[in-house]
Amino acid sequence: MTVNSKIENCVKLTAAEIAEKIASGELTAVEVTEAHLARIEAVDEKVHAFLHVDREGALAQARAVDAKRAAGEKLGPLAGVPLALKDIFTTEGVPTTVGSKILEGWIPPYDATLTKKLKAADVIILGKTNMDEFAMGSSTENSAYGPTGNPWDLTRVPGGSGGGSSASLASYQAPLAIGTDTGGSIRQPAALTGTVGVKPTYGGVSRYGMVAFSSSLDQGGPCARTVLDAALLHEAIAGHDPLDSTSIDAPVPPVVEAARNGSVAGMRVGVVKQFRGEGYQAGVVQRFDESVELLKGLGAEIVELDCPSFDLGLAAYYLIAPSECSSNLARFDAMRYGLRIGDDGTRSAEDVTALTREAGFGDEVKRRIMLGTYALSSGYYDAYYGSAQKVRTLITRDFEKAFEQVDVIVSPTTPTTAFPIGERADDPMAMYLADLCTIPTNLAGNAAMSLPCGLAPEDGLPVGLQIIAPAMKDDRLYKVGAAVEAAFVEKWGHPLLEEAPSL
Repeated sequence: MTVNSKIENCVKLTAAEIAEKIASGELTAVEVTEAHLARIEAVDEKVHAFLHVDREGALAQARAVDAKRAAGEKLGPLAGVPLALKDIFTTEGVPTTVGSKILEGWIPPYDATLTKKLKAADVIILGKTNMDEFAMGSSTENSAYGPTGNPWDLTRVPGGSGGGSSASLASYQAPLAIGTDTGGSIRQPAALTGTVGVKPTYGGVSRYGMVAFSSSLDQGGPCARTVLDAALLHEAIAGHDPLDSTSIDAPVPPVVEAARNGSVAGMRVGVVKQFRGEGYQAGVVQRFDESVELLKGLGAEIVELDCPSFDLGLAAYYLIAPSECSSNLARFDAMRYGLRIGDDGTRSAEDVTALTREAGFGDEVKRRIMLGTYALSSGYYDAYYGSAQKVRTLITRDFEKAFEQVDVIVSPTTPTTAFPIGERADDPMAMYLADLCTIPTNLAGNAAMSLPCGLAPEDGLPVGLQIIAPAMKDDRLYKVGAAVEAAFVEKWGHPLLEEAPSL
């Protein structure tokens, strides 16, 4: 292998492997960054994973890492590893649009806490990834800047709202990515693209500088191609932040140790009967059942669970999340930042705000604002929003009862594999059903992971296995996930992602 081909092929390495080669001097951070920038240039016109590529900023970060290594400074576990950042986190001097026209061209004057932590860990931020506008969607078709394609089949969706981040991993444009998960927007794209995505315990990763959708549900988290890589990134971004009032002031669970020592021997694994049935694709159910048998073979005890309130999760979520978004998005009033339409000196502030929102918000955002405003309005609050919060409490109690019996819960991540772009665009209810298995975890605040568990036989597309753990027991996700991943690699001899069609 020539030197040039070695550098070019580094895009197929895991984040852990890249970091090791940089630390040893076998590769430089600049070489790794340039290889990934070249990959983006070669394939992203087809995939559209990125909204903004910060070439100069990434290379400057890489040169700083190489200078530290040359000076003999100790490098962190992910020093020099490139990353794709969902365009919902503020980045000083770099555009942050949240996939919306209303923030087109906005350059934040500060970094989100998560962005600061990435920079402090010497992770190289390649750019900002495409997403459903304000994280509202399950397909990345609601982006004001056009949809992202699934690298397994570019005519299909990569999931949402973090489809850009998951697609960047599946197309080898980045070995690491960051997503956010309000109702499944890390895990669902991971399932549809054959990658790994983790929703940490609510409050485990700071939300300061993350543009808010639904504040009691939003949670940033790691995306990667392997369980260990996700754990390394999780450790880098997690921890208490006094700037975030919902941040948990407690030690970060030992996620990396768990990922390096994966085992399910002696663990009790729950299977919830509500997470299967009508609407589930046959191939998804088949791969999930095989995963359960695999867990048995690895020494886990399988426990059947009945969590009746989970059936109400979708309805509760689509009242709570829109209600919170209608409040959060009120700040986009054309007065302080972002888009401004109709300010010609003849119109009132109210008129300018109305015209700006009409032009700046997409259909799905408007739909949720209207639904949320209605649910919070006088005379309807108790009937809708109040009732949804009561259901949320019931779901939390169902989880508490379940975790008295089991260590983790497993389910399919999504009811189906990736669907064609445009197939559900005019049917919001069909789109919302993509989050059927992921939403209950957000409502309760638990930790959850999606990792690949094979390909559906009827279409050859990835299927995701969801693992759910109690709050602040995130390490259990990695312990189980690493064991399952290792068993799959041993069975097939290579990571599932290598089967993805070449771009």
